[in-house]
Amino acid sequence: MLALHVLASGSSGNAAVVENTATGAGVLIDCGICKRDFLNRCDEAGFDPGRIQAMFVTHEHSDHVKGLGVVLRGLAKIGNVPPVFAAGACTANSSALAKAAEAFDVRELTTACAPAGSRDMASAAFDGATVHTAGPGAIEAAGMRIVPFATSHDAAASFGFRIEDAADGDAIGYLTDSGIVTAQAHAALRDVRILALESNHDPKMLAAGPYPYVIKQRIASNSGHLSNGQAAAELGTLVAESRTAGQRLPQTVVAMHVSQNNNDYSLARRTLEAALGEADCYAETLCGYQARLTTAR
Repeated sequence: MLALHVLASGSSGNAAVVENTATGAGVLIDCGICKRDFLNRCDEAGFDPGRIQAMFVTHEHSDHVKGLGVVLRGLAKIGNVPPVFAAGACTANSSALAKAAEAFDVRELTTACAPAGSRDMASAAFDGATVHTAGPGAIEAAGMRIVPFATSHDAAASFGFRIEDAADGDAIGYLTDSGIVTAQAHAALRDVRILALESNHDPKMLAAGPYPYVIKQRIASNSGHLSNGQAAAELGTLVAESRTAGQRLPQTVVAMHVSQNNNDYSLARRTLEAALGEADCYAETLCGYQARLTTAR
């Protein structure tokens, strides 16, 4: 089984750990927080950061990578030097990633998501009914398969991830920082037990908020961030399609990257709860917070 520990989520910094609960090993998605907060929230989650076996970067914006170097150096001091997977375009466009690449093992990240249920590119290690996604860019670490998929954001390259447990087929879908849900993302987010889904802003709050017009346009664009309504619509469609296909429905949904200026945690959560209710799927709904831990098990 897998657990998702959202250490921080929002425009001031992002980081999340996916833990293989059977072994205690895990992978880190993004590192846009300071080492102190990273270590404190890992400790609060009961996760040993020395067990991180790989790091994955969604994209190069500073709120996702600014803590990478200091955290890597801290892990190196305790004898853990995990590889970092990032798109080459992101590394070239980020001083934080470029500096990390000079001192640590930074490897190329590419998209490799096949539609859920596809066996065309299936690995023998995942043979059987639990095969969902595979391909040349899929990465195995900590007893998990991590499959990147393309998102739509104003970055040099941007990704979400489907994470599958190699032993029992448990799955987490992770999508944040995307103005739309791409076809790759939609396919990868079906048939998961835990769904981490961006629910960044309320359009009315964004329109009336303090941001300059050009920033408002960026956020609301197809290469910006998903609104509460977009997240709810995607959630409803995922539930309906998964049910029709006889696949599992999400048991926990986590609202991600909730804006502290153009949204409200309770509003984001209520909007997703309403979508689940309309779809007759009564999953637990949580929020990833900017300054405190959220764990989904």
